[in-house]
Amino acid sequence: MKAVIPVAGVGTRLRPHTYTQPKVLLNVAGKPILGHIIDKLVENSIKDILLIVGHLGEMIKNYVESSYPDVRFEFIEQKEPLGLGHAIYLAGEAFKDEDEILIILGDTIFDFDISKFLKSKFTTIGVKAVEDPRRFGVVILNGDKFASRLIEKPSEPESNLAIVGIYLIKNPKLLKEALDEVVKGEIKTKGEYQLTDALQLMVNKGEKITVFEIDGWYDCGKPETLLETNKFLLQKNSASLIKFGKFENVLLIPPVYISPTSKIENSIIGPYTTVSDDVEISSSIIRNSIIGDGAKIQNALLDSSIVGSGVVLRGDYKRVNIGDSSEIEFY
Repeated sequence: MKAVIPVAGVGTRLRPHTYTQPKVLLNVAGKPILGHIIDKLVENSIKDILLIVGHLGEMIKNYVESSYPDVRFEFIEQKEPLGLGHAIYLAGEAFKDEDEILIILGDTIFDFDISKFLKSKFTTIGVKAVEDPRRFGVVILNGDKFASRLIEKPSEPESNLAIVGIYLIKNPKLLKEALDEVVKGEIKTKGEYQLTDALQLMVNKGEKITVFEIDGWYDCGKPETLLETNKFLLQKNSASLIKFGKFENVLLIPPVYISPTSKIENSIIGPYTTVSDDVEISSSIIRNSIIGDGAKIQNALLDSSIVGSGVVLRGDYKRVNIGDSSEIEFY
């Protein structure tokens, strides 16, 4: 089986961090978002992965090839942000001979038994019941529990089953035909070529598509959801996350992730805090936050904050959302 992971998004809602770093490489619970996804695939013996890259794609390529030497990676560039359907369309030639493919979005972390999902006899879409489905693609089921209609971001939803970004495609050839029809026929929804529209064409052509309800769905697209995902992963894996660095007079309140290359003194860290590699912290209190590689923090109280790589922060107690290579002093 081949996995296809679209990672070309610019990540505008996570600026300023994504000016200098791809969204999928932002650290949650001690590892880039993309690393958590690939770990899950490798655990399920999926080691053939196609990445659709764009913004800062070389950084993504360098990360995966150095971190997963036993995985076979292919890369396709999406030069223009024309939608998820367009991204998968570009990948069509690479999976045309596969028996089945798994499409999984690169900015979403799932916590469920993926092995059950992969055992489906039919093309299957991961869904979750949500209160306001207008922000998502939705699936409407018929009486036999197969998808009858799939609609992208409906203004008046007829279903609350939101598509959450994981798809098992049993008929890649038919998907490619549907994507050809969408792109070459200029079929756009909300100004983009949508995978949802291609899936609807597959249904129209007789493909049976089921849904798989997923409770553990964690979006990493905004600062607040990135912090929530960090919190969840820290809670789940708290027993194995503290890798002691250089500590002096430090109180840790778990769950936290502390890189072994960090240096912390006279501080309180946690709960729900990730401290990345080569960070220096002194005389500070930090909770519910993510601290990027090489940051230096002194005399600060941070709560619900994201501090980018290479940031120097000194001074007062504030709440911040600072991009990479910034330098800030509070007076």
